[in-house]
Order: sequence, then structure tokens, then C-alpha cells
Amino acid sequence: MPPIAFFERESSDLFVPTRFARSLWAPQTLSGPPVCAIAARAAETEFCPEGFRGARFTIELFKAAREIPTTTRGRMSRDGGRIKVVEVDVVQDFDGVETVVARSTSVFVKETSNPPGDRWIPADDDFRPPTAGSDDLFPWFGSDDENGEPAWDQTIGNHQNARRKRMWTRAVWTVAGERPSPFERAVISGESTSLMGNWGSTGIGFINCDLTVGLSRLPDGPRIGLEAVSHTESDGISTSTTHLYDIHGQFGVGLVTGLNNAAAEIDFTSVDTTDRYTEA
Repeated sequence: MPPIAFFERESSDLFVPTRFARSLWAPQTLSGPPVCAIAARAAETEFCPEGFRGARFTIELFKAAREIPTTTRGRMSRDGGRIKVVEVDVVQDFDGVETVVARSTSVFVKETSNPPGDRWIPADDDFRPPTAGSDDLFPWFGSDDENGEPAWDQTIGNHQNARRKRMWTRAVWTVAGERPSPFERAVISGESTSLMGNWGSTGIGFINCDLTVGLSRLPDGPRIGLEAVSHTESDGISTSTTHLYDIHGQFGVGLVTGLNNAAAEIDFTSVDTTDRYTEA
């Protein structure tokens, strides 16, 4: 069975969402990861030359993307010798009106070597991924137990609490037939920063309106880990950050801003997400 993907290609620049791109927030809409993925893919495949690599990805999620054909439009806003900045619009046809549903900025930097000298680096956190096979897409979820120790399993509803969240996940492919790059996988998995920070004792009631992923290197291996680092909320606005990990340790950070969306809060104790992964 071929790997599952968020989109299938209809033409050279038009992509049709699959059911794996569907959102739990509202019917016939897309979740955040596929929108981020299609933008990251366009930026990297169309504008990143050899010797450069993705160091930052930021996306503004303007509107809820619909479950309809989707295209991207990219442009180089800075074409420097060491730094290249690419903007990508994610575009859909809303009842005959061409609509930009999201706009990303990707920063690609030239690979060199670290400067001389020693700098402070934080000690390793307590992120210890579970023993999980790499041949399936089903994520592992983690939260601290009563003693503050990480506890892992694959039942999402078991972690609906007010404790620190973790995730050990493998990204769905962006486009069917195209193996996602490490940059794409970092962006797709990094979008779960919102889940890690905004998921509380009654579900996830904040929806993120953006995502920023900062990368000191690209991830190695099929799975990526996220660990909640900070969360603040006031007057219906939240900020959440995560550390991103692979099998070697931390390689990046994630940041999202959330807005109160309690009217459509997702209660993971009553929503079955298993069918999204069983085909993998």
C-alpha cells in the first residue's frame, strides 16, 4: 500500500486534499498541518538551491482552508548570497473568488561552519521517546503522570489533562508519490505545537492563527518529537512554545499564537481519530 498523503496532484500546480487533510474543527475544512506542508513544499522545491537549507518557516493562517483543490504561488523576496527569503501564498477558489487562505515566509541560509568559541547550550530536557516502530504513522502521546514522570501511549484521550504534553510522531506525506523532505517533515510535525500547548483538561479550545518553526539543523529519521516548553493565556489569546527532537536530540523550536475557539472545542475523549492512521 502506498504511503498516505495530505494531497493528490491534479495538475502541475493544483492539488486535491485527501481525507487525511480534514480538520476536526469544522466539516469540509482542512487542518493546519496540510496547509503548512503545501506551503513549505513549494518554498523549498521551487526556491531553495543546493548548499542552502531551511532555517525558519513562518505561516499566517488567514482563513479556514476548505476541502477543495488548492494551489500555491511563490516569490523570492530576498535573493542574497547567504540568506534567501521566500514568500508563498496558499490559494483556493471560494465560490469563484480567488482567495489567499495562508501566507508563509521561509528563510533559507547557506550552510557553513560554526564560529569559534563556546556558547551556552541548555542541558538536555527529559524528552525520552517511547519505543516505537518507524513503519507506521500512528502517533504516540505523552503527558506527565501524578509523579511528574513522562507517560506514553497511543490513546489520545488518556492525556486530556492539565499536565505537560509530549508527542512522538511521523509526518504524513504532503503530496502522494512525493517523499517529504526533512524540512517539510519538521514543519508538518511542528504544527502540533498548538496541540502540545493549547490542549487542556476539557480539550483543545484555542486554535492557532500562525506557526513559526526555527531549525538549527534538519531532522534525521522518520519520527519527530515535540515537548511543551511554555504556555501563557489571557483574554482569549494564548502563546505556546515547544522543543523539537529527533533520535539525536533537539534540533529546533516551535511557536504558535492561539485564539479562543471554545465554541468548537475538540474533546479528544469523545472523538475517534484512529481511522486517520489505520491505513498506514
